Amino acid sequence: MNTVKEAKRIVIKVGTSTLTHHTGKTNIRKMEKLTSVLSDLQNSGREIVLVSSGAIGVGASKLGMKKKPKETDEKQAAATVGQCELMFMYDKLFSEYGHVVGQVLLTRSDIEDPERNVNLTNNFEKLFLYGVIPIINENDSVAVDEIVYGDNDSLSAIVAKLVNADLLVILTDIDGLFTSNPQEDENAHIIPVVEELTEDIMALAGPSVSKLGTGGMVTKLQAAKIAGEAGIDTVIMNGSDPTDLYKLLDGRQIGTVIKASKK
Repeated sequence: MNTVKEAKRIVIKVGTSTLTHHTGKTNIRKMEKLTSVLSDLQNSGREIVLVSSGAIGVGASKLGMKKKPKETDEKQAAATVGQCELMFMYDKLFSEYGHVVGQVLLTRSDIEDPERNVNLTNNFEKLFLYGVIPIINENDSVAVDEIVYGDNDSLSAIVAKLVNADLLVILTDIDGLFTSNPQEDENAHIIPVVEELTEDIMALAGPSVSKLGTGGMVTKLQAAKIAGEAGIDTVIMNGSDPTDLYKLLDGRQIGTVIKASKK
C-alpha cells in the first residue's frame, strides 16, 4: 500500500450511482461530503482530478425520463441539462472550501488527435500550477458516435495516463472486487489486492444493475488494465462514504487495489 499512501496526483472517478438517489435526482449529502474530502486532500498537498459521471442521469431526471435514455439524441439532451446542474453544484460546493474548479469535456478525437492531446496535457499542467481541481466528463452533448469510450471508467484511466497520475481511484456502489457475486453467494469475499489482471480475474466481473449508470465491474477492470499498462495502480472502492478516502490514503485496507503491470 506504500504506492497508494505516497500518491500525490490522484484521479478520482465518481459514478452516477454515487452521485444520485434511486430517483435520479442529485444526492446532495454525498456531493457535499465528497467535495469536503477532496478539498481537504487538495489542502494536504495532493493534486486532485475528478472524473464525474452523472450528467445524463441527472439530466434525464430533470427532463422527466424514467430511466437512462438509449438514443443518442436523448442522451445529448439529458447531458446538456445535467452537466449544467452538476457543474453548478461542484462550483458552489468546492468554492465553499476555497477551491477553484475547471470543467474539461472530452471527446474521442481530443484524446486521439496528437495536437489536441498535447494541448490537453499542457492545459492540465497549467491548471495544476494554479491549484485548480479539474472536473472531467465526456462531452456527451456533441458526441454522435459511441459517447467517447462508452463509459467514464475507461475515460478516467485515459485521463490518469494523460496527466501522469500516481493513482486512479474508482468510487462505485460496491466495496470492491469479490470472488463471486455477493448478492448471490453468501461465501463471496472481497479480494484486497490483485497483483495481475489475468483472464480468471477478469471473469469475476459481472454486469451493471444500475438504471442510470453505465458499465459495471467489467469496465472498472478494463480501466484498471489501461491504467496498469501505464504504471498506475487502481483502487476500486465503495463511494458511499467519501471519508473512506482518508483511510485508503493512510494505508488502510479499503476496496480492491489492482497493481500496475510489471515492466
